[in-house]
Amino acid sequence: MEAVFYEHVVQYYETDRMGCVHHSNYIRWFEEARTFLMDQGGFGYAAMERLGYDRMEALGVMSPVLKAGAEYRTMSRYGETVVIETRAEWYTGTRIAFSYAVRDKATGALRCQGRTEHCFINEKGRPVSLKKACPAYHQAVEAAVSGG
Repeated sequence: MEAVFYEHVVQYYETDRMGCVHHSNYIRWFEEARTFLMDQGGFGYAAMERLGYDRMEALGVMSPVLKAGAEYRTMSRYGETVVIETRAEWYTGTRIAFSYAVRDKATGALRCQGRTEHCFINEKGRPVSLKKACPAYHQAVEAAVSGG
């Protein structure tokens, strides 16, 4: 999937006593950017409703984070605007991975880079194949991730 670019203005409450963004906020920004990517790719929450979210919900399908990692390069500060480049790296039908690069909008300086992996499970915590459980949603995700 082509990268999408999400902008975020650093808020005062996101900074620490040293005046830089607290490290935990980058993970939150990854979620904001991932949701934006999913919307842009046609498989966000609005698409879930259109493509069978009621079926996913009835099946108890959830998508928890399996892994989240971040490497901090330089500090972001209050008032700066960052651009988060987000990509869907791969999708298997039961798992999906995203990568992120957070850059200062004004200078292009790399602030942070990271990655998250997610799976699809049912209420009992068992893996769910979206291809079987929600074929229309699976097709939308697969098409977006593969660029088709």
